[in-house]
Amino acid sequence: MVTGASTGIGRALAVELAARGHGLTLVARRREVLRALARDLEADHGVRVAVQPADLAKPRSRVAAVRAIQAGDRAVVGLCNNAGVGRFGAFWEEEPDRLNALVALNVNALHELTLAFLPAMVERGEGAVLNVASILGHGPVPNNASYSASKAFVITLSEAIHAELAGTGVSCTAFSPGPVHTDAIASSGVEDVTPFTPSALFADAGDVAGAGVEAMVDGRRSAIPGVVNQLFAAGGRYLPRRVTLPLQVVASRLSS
Repeated sequence: MVTGASTGIGRALAVELAARGHGLTLVARRREVLRALARDLEADHGVRVAVQPADLAKPRSRVAAVRAIQAGDRAVVGLCNNAGVGRFGAFWEEEPDRLNALVALNVNALHELTLAFLPAMVERGEGAVLNVASILGHGPVPNNASYSASKAFVITLSEAIHAELAGTGVSCTAFSPGPVHTDAIASSGVEDVTPFTPSALFADAGDVAGAGVEAMVDGRRSAIPGVVNQLFAAGGRYLPRRVTLPLQVVASRLSS
């Protein structure tokens, strides 16, 4: 099961998994986009692909999607919680509805879907969860306060669950990619920031998806694709906040 499967990393995850012979359930808001992707994957890879349109930022839509998938004739043995959205700007200047929707999707949806499908994996003694976080989740990021905090939640939750799962045959991986040129950039308000982001941090969605699936298959606790991204994340975690926060504020002002 792949959420946010209609574009970007989510679509690339679906392609990567189908190429490895896995049947899929694709979840995103746009029904026709999902159906077109499902047709392509079935034709190219000979796998069975189901679609479940849902707006995971909305509680009722989340509940309906989970119930529909659980009532189906296939078990979810792998869950890729990829759906997410970002916002760039000072926290106190943002529209509350936008930030609340960000938290609903990045945090609540991931939390609820993991709760919904993980117990059955443990009962069967096999399965894997890939929770897509971000290198920005490894420390506070001014002008991305809610986004970085939401991804920090994903990392902390996933690593704790991974430890709890020891010996069960099931794993939970926190996957922290760096910047990827996707539609999410256009919807997050960061178009003016990307020119100031080092090009070495950007990656192809297909390459990122391949690294994520490998981490999931290996049952790793966490994974960060790319040496530059690993260094960036390490800096966010271990350098003093009095050093990193002022630098990040200056960088964001230069890009505005």
